[in-house]
Amino acid sequence: MLYNLPAAAVSLAILTGPGTAAAHSYHRDHGTMQTSPLVIGHRGAAGYRPEHTLAGYTLAIEMGVDFIEPDLVLTKDGQMIARHEPMIGGTTDVANHPEFSGRKTKRMVDGVEYEDWFASDFTLAEIKTLRARERLPQTRPANTAYDGLYEIPTLEEVIALAKQKSRETGRTIGIYPEIKHSTYHADLKAANRRPLFGRNFFENKLLAKLHAAYGDSACAPVFIQSFEVGNLQYLSRKTDIRLVQLIDADDVNADGSLSLVPPYKQPYDFVKAGDPRTFADLLSETGLDFVKSYADAIGPWKPYLVKTVADGVDRTGDGSIDLHDRRVDGSTGVLEMAHDKGLQVHSWTFRNDSGGYGFADPQQEMSYYFDLGVDGLFTDFPDTGVAARDASAAADSTFSQCRRGRHRED
Repeated sequence: MLYNLPAAAVSLAILTGPGTAAAHSYHRDHGTMQTSPLVIGHRGAAGYRPEHTLAGYTLAIEMGVDFIEPDLVLTKDGQMIARHEPMIGGTTDVANHPEFSGRKTKRMVDGVEYEDWFASDFTLAEIKTLRARERLPQTRPANTAYDGLYEIPTLEEVIALAKQKSRETGRTIGIYPEIKHSTYHADLKAANRRPLFGRNFFENKLLAKLHAAYGDSACAPVFIQSFEVGNLQYLSRKTDIRLVQLIDADDVNADGSLSLVPPYKQPYDFVKAGDPRTFADLLSETGLDFVKSYADAIGPWKPYLVKTVADGVDRTGDGSIDLHDRRVDGSTGVLEMAHDKGLQVHSWTFRNDSGGYGFADPQQEMSYYFDLGVDGLFTDFPDTGVAARDASAAADSTFSQCRRGRHRED
C-alpha cells in the first residue's frame, strides 16, 4: 500500500433510473441532513468487549455511535451470523466443545488455507451453543473477563437491538453490515453439495432481511459493504440501500509506501476472474469512476488517505523510529477525488491500542481525519471516536443522509 499512491497505479486505465423506494415508517427521521461525520462502532465496541456481541454493540451505542457494524458469515443452514471470518476458532469457545472436535478441518478462503472450525459447518442451533471469546487476548487482556458470557448474534438480533436502542435513545442507530467472502460462500455449493449456497444466495438473503426491516431506500439507516466487487455490482441492481466498496492492502512499508500482497492485493473475485486490477487501482481517477457505477461510498484503509514523511522524530515516544513515527503531511488527494465524483469516504480502523501512522494520541489521529474531510470512520473505541468528532473543526459532512452516488438501473 502507499501513503503516496504510486503514479503507475493512479494512471492505470480501468475498464469499465433510481428504483422506487418502499414506504417504511422507520424512515420518518431520515429527511434531514447528515450534520456531522459518522462514528461507526467497528464490530461493536471491540476495544472494550469481545467483538460482534450484543453487549459490544450495546456499549458502542451507549458511547454515542451512529452505526454499528456486523460482519456477516453464513451457517450450514444458511443463517447470517455476526463473525469477522468464517473461521470461528479464535473468537468462540468451540475448541472447548468435545462434540465438535471432529469438525476442525482445512479449507481455502480467498486463496489461503486455514485449519479451523468454519461457521458453514454448523447449524444456527449449534452456533447458539457456543460463546464469544476475545480475539486479541494479548492486546486486550481486560476483555478476556467477558469470555464465555455472550452468544453469537444473528443479523436479526442486531437489527432488533438497533431498533430498540433507537426507540430508547430517540436517535437513529444504523447498521453497517459487511458481506464477508462472497466467493467462498458461493463456492460451498459446488464443493460441499450445499443446496442452500450458490451464487448470490448470500446477497439475496441479506436484501430480503434488510428490505423487510428498513425498506428499499437510500434513506434507510443502512450501508452494505464488501471487499469484493461483483457482489456489490449485483446488489446495485437490486436495491437502493447504500453500498460501500472497501479498499484493502497488506501493510505499510518502511518508506511509507503501501504493500499490496495477496490476499490483500485485490478483490478476491478479481483474482478468480483473472482481473489484474488491485485495490490501489480502484482509487485512481478511472478506478473511482468504475466504483461510482455501482457504489455510493468507498471504505479505504486509512493510510490511503494521507501522505507521510520520515523526519526522524519519535512521535510515539517509544524510543525508536519506525513507520508509525512518520509525519503526516496532508491528503493524498484520494478523499477529494472521491468527493468530486459524489462518493462518500468512510475510513478504517482507528484504535487506542494500535499506533496510528504519525500519531501518538489516538483522539488526535481521529480528529485529523475528521478535519481532513472523511464522512465517517470505523473505530474499536467509540468513546474516543465521538470525542474526536466533537473536538474536530469539521462540523459538517459533505453528504446528506439519503444521497446516493450511483444510479440504479432495474
